[in-house]
Amino acid sequence: MTQPLDYQTTFILDKSHFNECYEESVQTATFARLYGKGLALLIVGTSLVLFSELNPYAAWFIFSLGVLELISTRYKKAWWVARQMLSKVAKAEVTLKMNADYIHISSFYNDNKMLFNDIEQIVPTANGWLITHNSVRHYIANRCLSEPAIAFLQSKA
Repeated sequence: MTQPLDYQTTFILDKSHFNECYEESVQTATFARLYGKGLALLIVGTSLVLFSELNPYAAWFIFSLGVLELISTRYKKAWWVARQMLSKVAKAEVTLKMNADYIHISSFYNDNKMLFNDIEQIVPTANGWLITHNSVRHYIANRCLSEPAIAFLQSKA
């Protein structure tokens, strides 16, 4: 039986939080799945540049898309973290409230209340929790949770 919990804390969305969020929530894929599209575009673009009478601008554009896709795949984490740091939510203060009925995450820009009845899955990771709610994955870091809150999430998982 779970103990009643009424927990509230605040934390800042900083670079370390975004790094941890990416590392814990990214879904791993095979090499072929990661780089397949980029390599295909690169091969098609190279073939069009070397062996086709197609407009050279179009052929070079396809080749360049392949290069860009490979680079974006290689630096996916850095690109994602940089986008988050440039967004309006960077450095925002987030309030996390948790009780027996729901998890409520709110900030100036976002207000998300997840009822435990609607939560599809709670998965522990090395440094936090992945919560699937309405087919959207959310991450909560252990560093912003107390021991009773972590134990409560373990009982809900």
